[in-house]
Amino acid sequence: MKKIVAAAAFLLIISCGEKHDLKTTQTFVGNAIGTTYGIKFFHNKKLDIKPDVEAIIDMFNQSMSTWVPDSRINQINAGDSTIVVGEAFKEVFDFAKQVHTDTDGYFDPTVGNLVNAYGFGADGSQEKAPSSQQIDSLLQYIGFDKMSITTVADGYQVQSTTKGMYLEFNAIGKGTLVDYIARMLNEKGVENYLVEVGGEVIAKGHNLEKDTDWLVGVNAPKKSKTGEKMVLIALNLKDKAMAGSGNYRKFKLDEESGQEYVHTVNPLTGQAVPSNVVAVNVIAENCTLADGYATAFMAMPLEKSKQLLPQLDHIEVLIMYLDEYGMLRFEKSAGFDAYVKK
Repeated sequence: MKKIVAAAAFLLIISCGEKHDLKTTQTFVGNAIGTTYGIKFFHNKKLDIKPDVEAIIDMFNQSMSTWVPDSRINQINAGDSTIVVGEAFKEVFDFAKQVHTDTDGYFDPTVGNLVNAYGFGADGSQEKAPSSQQIDSLLQYIGFDKMSITTVADGYQVQSTTKGMYLEFNAIGKGTLVDYIARMLNEKGVENYLVEVGGEVIAKGHNLEKDTDWLVGVNAPKKSKTGEKMVLIALNLKDKAMAGSGNYRKFKLDEESGQEYVHTVNPLTGQAVPSNVVAVNVIAENCTLADGYATAFMAMPLEKSKQLLPQLDHIEVLIMYLDEYGMLRFEKSAGFDAYVKK
């Protein structure tokens, strides 16, 4: 199978002007959670949001990143049931529950033990893929329905019915960070912006520089002859978020069997093998949900996706897949084409 380039979105034109009237772009870029971020917005005052963004990233890392050894989520995973988490953690937990329920369990943030076993997680370092016996053993620790979050005096506590479970929000982390940055901009009175973290985006208002909705690109699931990403379609976004998922970056090859393994693990079977679904894009009201649904549709069989799409009328979905002849095909929700730039 060809290596897949998932749909990505990025900022369009960076303005370097000193004037800061309402139609003058303000742009910030940087690094976060192992990727990059870009923020483009319009405001009639010059705003230095860099400290605010850094504070948001630090909050996310200390609360929800399994890559930070002493984070609260890692303390929970270590078995400390006394750890208290805040409102942000509770919100992400609840969104994850929604996606888990809507997708019949194909999105499951308790899949961490399997992700680590395949060597894709913060605690995963082995080169060989897990055996079928190992997978069967780890499946007992999978199941978001085994976890709940309850209110305590100073916050919330996560509880599970099975010891040894490993919770991770890495599959929706970029989307969550996008939402937190967008919320900060809202609080500062910014009404027109585009926020992007590692290809996941949220757009509010208009691109005042061009007097249009925000224009976001969806990349083709292949590169050009020069190795560059090729834009497949362009979408008009306003007051919406979009996230993409694909197995083009994180994959491994088992040297003994020759089997390729991808970072999207099916939580129902424990398998991490490529399928004919090569990339997914989801448009939703916030980026946490968009990210979660995109992950779910990458994990589930295409026929299951076709059954679910008509039931999820609060999101729009584009699924790219390869037919039996290796030709690229598309499965779309009913309203997706309304966002496509004609």
